[in-house]
Amino acid sequence: MNHSQEWAPQAIQAEVDALKHKPGALLPILHALQDRIGFIPEAAVPIIADALHQTRAEVHGVISFYHHFRTTPPGRHVVQICRAEACQSVGARQLEAHAKARLGVDYHQTTPDREITLEAVYCLGNCACGPSIRVDNSIRGRVTPEAFDELMDELQTRPLEVMG
Repeated sequence: MNHSQEWAPQAIQAEVDALKHKPGALLPILHALQDRIGFIPEAAVPIIADALHQTRAEVHGVISFYHHFRTTPPGRHVVQICRAEACQSVGARQLEAHAKARLGVDYHQTTPDREITLEAVYCLGNCACGPSIRVDNSIRGRVTPEAFDELMDELQTRPLEVMG
């Protein structure tokens, strides 16, 4: 997810205007904004509320109800851990606890270095190979705590610039 942090009220207004006439337009608008920007900026709330003739509180309520929506920019990588029963039955709960401890964050939070945002997801369609995680757009199965650590080491290691 390489989203530009550059967004403007005009860009938000354009997304809202394109979708505001659909029935139940709020969710499609929120999805479109998150897809485009990577999160729902606070400045989008009044624009959406005005366009849909809703209060800001109603819009905030929907954003906070659905854990999928972020109100702050995500880290450079988004790591989702599957919490569906098939994955839980083969160790996803232990993997969740390990991941939270390793990264020092809870679900819907981003590491202080802005590298990794941890999210829960309910089924990645990889049930036979649990526990499964998705890193950005790549799904990985049979993830052990050791494999998780190796992956995080890869993600959090930036190439060093050699001065010459």
